[in-house]
Amino acid sequence: MIELPKIVLASASPRRAEILRIVGWPFEPLPVDIDETRHAGEAAVVYVQRLAREKAEAAAAKRSESIILAADTTVVVDEHVLEKPSDKSEAAGMLRLLNNRWHQVMTGVAVINQRTSRTVVTHRETAVKFAAMSDDDINWYVASGEPMDKAGAYAIQGLGARFIEEIKGDYFNVVGLPVRLVYEVVFS
Repeated sequence: MIELPKIVLASASPRRAEILRIVGWPFEPLPVDIDETRHAGEAAVVYVQRLAREKAEAAAAKRSESIILAADTTVVVDEHVLEKPSDKSEAAGMLRLLNNRWHQVMTGVAVINQRTSRTVVTHRETAVKFAAMSDDDINWYVASGEPMDKAGAYAIQGLGARFIEEIKGDYFNVVGLPVRLVYEVVFS
């Protein structure tokens, strides 16, 4: 059996922490505060990888001799990058964009191994298909409050699951941490 090394999770995300608990990966949470503003014209993949790297670097400055893990997730439909909605109206607009369509979920991952002085920044993409949603469905879901702290205004692991018709790729990536990718990076 391969022993998983303890990591420092540079995140306050309860979803990322729960994924690590599910797979039995020992970790210490270390929330960091960085500016998450997307730069003008910044491609989604560049954006999530930059934020993951900046989070990992901020945590690395506080911990030595650790393996630091950071991640950032966004949703892309057409040319629209859907971050966390700022209000209920924006959440409803995002859900209307996703309604009855395929979109991409992108998670940037950064791992800094301070013991080996190795940094890896990469990403994973997963295609997700929303079912058709009525205006009542959208209004109900927004009123539930769940979309408010989620990239793309939905949670596949929560109430939003009832609107997901199909996924192609890594489920955990959609939740916010592609654990297999993290495993590959840590053990490469």
